[in-house]
Amino acid sequence: MTDRRRWRAIPLLVLCVLLLGGCAARSVTADREPVAARQVRVTTTTTMITDAVRRIGGDRVQVTGLMGPGVDPHLFKASARDVRSLRDADLILYGGLGLEGKMGDLLADLAARQPTAAVTDGIPRAALLTHPGSPEPDPHVWFDVALWEDCARTIADRLATLDPQHADVYRVNLDSYLAELSALDTEVRARIAAIPPAQRLLVTSHDAFAYFGRRYGIEVAAIQGISTAAEATTADVERVAELLASRRVPAAFIETSVPRRTVDALLAATAERGFGAHIGGELYTDSAGEPGTPEGTYPGMVRTNAELIASALGAPGREG
Repeated sequence: MTDRRRWRAIPLLVLCVLLLGGCAARSVTADREPVAARQVRVTTTTTMITDAVRRIGGDRVQVTGLMGPGVDPHLFKASARDVRSLRDADLILYGGLGLEGKMGDLLADLAARQPTAAVTDGIPRAALLTHPGSPEPDPHVWFDVALWEDCARTIADRLATLDPQHADVYRVNLDSYLAELSALDTEVRARIAAIPPAQRLLVTSHDAFAYFGRRYGIEVAAIQGISTAAEATTADVERVAELLASRRVPAAFIETSVPRRTVDALLAATAERGFGAHIGGELYTDSAGEPGTPEGTYPGMVRTNAELIASALGAPGREG
């Protein structure tokens, strides 16, 4: 290149640098727009949290849920796209108590950089259940609707702290949500109470329903522990099969986020004992149902579970 052509190229290079710099500056400025002037970007983990944030945040929030229907949070691994969604969030909300097992280190790292909270932080520690051999309390708190109310309050508090100018919006939405949850709690209690006492035994793949059993008065037996990362053993299957057969409980349940093979093995072992239990239905455990369906919401998944359990275990049908 001649000296003349080289000197002509310099202004063009400077212009490109200035233009790129201006674009970058505009991007940074837009990203720093006050939260009060735009929607709050919230990234969530499980479908239950995603649903609650949408209910409480309303039009004030833009929610990105990492886990869809049927996803097992115990085994979930964040993709590069998921990590970007987390880093771009104004607020990250997750379950905690070891629920998102494989994401634990990532969430801890993000908490040092940006607003991040476990929705279970507001639950009194004395209300949490522990299981032998587990380093963390049982994370499946959403099956006790009263405990989920505590989670809802934590969500509203975190949103209001980040976006105080709209705290009243979150409070009004929270009050509406809590009223719905209170009615749901009463409904589930009545439905489970309708099961004949001798048949109030809920048998599932993994131990996700301990809070449900404590709150609503039904014994719970599971083949696996509280995390699906642990494999069920033959001894586990035989133990639950003996209980199912001796109590002559008519049904066991599969789960939307857990393969059904352990329950199939359980029913075969029960049949060998001369009792023919059947599958009572597919319960929503670690995720809600498909978006746009009643089961796609937290209240809907809990209500559907309660109806399946009650019907399969011998409760009279609902009136009307």
